Amino acid sequence: MIESAEEFVRLRRSEVLEEYSLAAHGEAPVAVWLDVIARFPDMRSWVAHNKSVPLEILEVLARDDDADVRFTVAMKRKLSAALFESLSQDADDSVRHGIACNAKVPASVLKRLATDPAEFVRTTAQKRLLEHPSGQA
Repeated sequence: MIESAEEFVRLRRSEVLEEYSLAAHGEAPVAVWLDVIARFPDMRSWVAHNKSVPLEILEVLARDDDADVRFTVAMKRKLSAALFESLSQDADDSVRHGIACNAKVPASVLKRLATDPAEFVRTTAQKRLLEHPSGQA
């Protein structure tokens, strides 16, 4: 269990594999994640990368000013339907592309992205629709 924002930052910056791995997989209380987000802006993407970060924190990060942080959130498999919807309408093309590439994206979101103004988003969504498990093209 990661107990503080400082501990997360130390673990993330560590060159010791076990410590670095704990930063990527370890759980932390919501208050710790919020503290990292507030005090260590350069660590926000790494918070989103953490495998056990709760949905509540992903919701905060999905509204981040930094498109790179929102992109990292868009790639997470455990997004809620609301996060898939909001991120699929993000102003940044890369964030919408991240949603189109997400393994768990709902077919309804892919259908909307299949008409996206950005060609690379549109093309990815169209391709993913053809292979979507729902079988709906």
